[in-house]
Formats: sequence, structure tokens, C-alpha cells
Amino acid sequence: MQESRRVGVAVVGLGGAVATTAVAGLELLRVGAAGTDGLPLAGLQVAGGPVEETTGLVGYDSLVVRGWDLDGTDLRKAAEQHGVLDAHQLEQAGPALSALTPWPAAGDADFCRNVTGGNVVLAETRRAQVDAVRADLRRFREEESLDGLVLVNLASTERWPDPAAPALQTIEAFEAALDADDRAITPAMVYAYAAIAEGVGYVNFTPSLAADVPALVALAEQRGVPVAGKDGKTGQTMMKTVLAPAFRARALTVEGWYSTNILGNRDGLALDDPDSLNSKLQTKGSVLDSILGYPVEDHVVRIDYYRPRGDQKEAWDAIDLVGFLGQRMQIKVDFQCRDSILAAPLAVELARLTDLAQQRGEGGVQRHLGWFFKAPMTADGGVPEHAFHRQETTLLDWLAAGATSR
Repeated sequence: MQESRRVGVAVVGLGGAVATTAVAGLELLRVGAAGTDGLPLAGLQVAGGPVEETTGLVGYDSLVVRGWDLDGTDLRKAAEQHGVLDAHQLEQAGPALSALTPWPAAGDADFCRNVTGGNVVLAETRRAQVDAVRADLRRFREEESLDGLVLVNLASTERWPDPAAPALQTIEAFEAALDADDRAITPAMVYAYAAIAEGVGYVNFTPSLAADVPALVALAEQRGVPVAGKDGKTGQTMMKTVLAPAFRARALTVEGWYSTNILGNRDGLALDDPDSLNSKLQTKGSVLDSILGYPVEDHVVRIDYYRPRGDQKEAWDAIDLVGFLGQRMQIKVDFQCRDSILAAPLAVELARLTDLAQQRGEGGVQRHLGWFFKAPMTADGGVPEHAFHRQETTLLDWLAAGATSR
């Protein structure tokens, strides 16, 4: 019987709706007050046994969550504000949530104008911010006696810098840009660089540009650190990557696809800024043409902040198809979902899988984790696989390849 490992999950955006839901969910699992619905790897059998036993995947109860947020409110108060948990769940998870307050964060209002706060690390330059984050990671590892550590970015969406900026192209240029306080380096990149430099696996669940710039991909490969992202595929885009392969298989031409979203949580507020919204639309809009094999000229994607909806996101799709004899058909999809209820379990699973990759000594871009993302990273910058069923097969094959009898 393998000795239980203790794995830290350092979260950027710890006080947000997704992170507080994840922390509460892990606590409710621990005390037996919740089941494993929504956790894709729970109960999974690999090589004839439970995935934890055959692969060494860390158990949910062995995860220790801490992290940063611009709002220093303790997690119980934050969870109350987000309104995701019901009163009974909040009461049961309350003591664990109250015990956690976020570390001061490395932020920059120029990159995310609608989400600000006073819980800011006292480090003005990019190099100083990196040093502060690295110190937090080292302290977390030591104080909690961790066997593994993964950093997960759940922060609000940032506007993109110029991806072609010279500072982002090579390791040497990135290092020099840190020293020069070059603002081509975003807060998300600060955390990504700090994680890689500390040998900590990195997951980007946001649309922000981070470890996918050439300099940080190269650094992750050089240091043997697993990196994955970007932008968690939870609701509307998940449905799109399920439906589009079926249309292609049946030779139904997609003439147009209109997608709109309304949500009122902190993520929605961040996306009310046009620059942050543009970052999100780049990841949501990229999947369809790749799956179908042709451009859908009338592919429209909208995201609107609507405060009364809170975390109860609604994603509505109108799909126009052309079939045999040129006859036109329509499909309507109305997904009335809970944004954080979909996202939180995926973030938890990504932390477990990234830790497993680190145990296996597999650094660099984790292509097999593309199943979780709207814009999956590829090591060579090529076009990723987007079809949901193919991505799932790739992940399961990777898990099975490392399975052993334990």
C-alpha cells in the first residue's frame, strides 16, 4: 500500500467563486457531507483498479489549498458573497473556510480594470513580484510539509499583451524583461514564471496569456515542470465540442452558430471590460472551425455581464444546419448552468493530474490535459485537438500508460 502523499494547491484568485467552491467541496467530501458528482475522475477504473491505486493519483483528501487574492476577506465571507453554496453547505464547510485568508496578491489594475482590491503584495516591479510569489511557494511547501505542489490560476481574465513582444520569445529575453520591469509581462506570467522557477506544476484555468508564451514553454521544458492550459472548458464550449463532431460525422453543414452568455459573478464583472472580454472571446471562438474542418462565417459569440444572475450562468445557442437536398434545420440549446459548480471540480482534477505528471517526471506542455480547456496548449504551437471525445481518449490513454500493479 502506497503511503499517502500530501499535495499543495496554490490558487491565484483564492477568494473567487470557483476557488471558494473548490475549497468548500473538498471539505464537504472530507466530512462525508457531499458525494463525488461532477468530479470526472472519481471512481474511475484504470488497468483493473481504482485510478488512485493503479496510477498514484493523489486522493482528494490529501489536497491542501492556499493562495492569493486581491481581496483579503476570509473564504467563508467570500463564499457568502458569491452565493454558490446553499445555507446548509455553507454551515458545514464554514469552519474550514473561515480558517483561510488569501495571501497578498501580485496584481496590476492595468490588466484587469474591473477587479481590484487592497490585499496587494508590497512589490512594485515584476522581478520583486516574482520573488514574493516564489517566497510564498517555498513557505507553503515547508510549513505544510508538502510532498507535491501545483499552482492553479483561477484569477479574473486579464487583457492580453502583444504575444509577439520580444520579451516573451526566449528565456533570456524574459529574464532581462523581468529585471527591466517590462510591462509586456503580465501578472499571470509572474505567477507562471515563479511556479516554473520553483519546480511547481502550473495550470492556467483562465483565458489570460501566461505559460503559453514561447519563453515560458521553453523554461518549463528546460526545468522539467509540467504546464497546462488555457481557459477551462466547462459549459457552452464543452457542449460545442460535443455537438460539432456529431454534425461533421453526419455531413451536416453548420451554416451559422450564434452563442450568447449572461452571468453576474466576479468573472462576469471582469469580462465587462472590453479588453478582458476580448481575451475570453479568443479562446471561446477558436474551437468550431478546427473541429468542422471549414470556417463558419457566421459564428457569433457574446458574453454579457448581468448582475442579477450571479453565478447562475445561462448559455444559449442557435445553430443553423444544412442537410440533404440543401434543406435547412435548426437546433436550440439553452444551458442554465452554475458556473462555479462546473468549474471547481475540473480545477481540482487538474491539480491532481498535474501532480501525477510531476511524479512521472513529465515536464513541459501536458497535451493530454487538453480535454479540460477551450484553448489547449501544444508544445509546438500547432493546432490542438478540440473534439471532446478524442480529448477524453487521449487523457485515458495517458493514465493507463503509467498504470502499474500496486
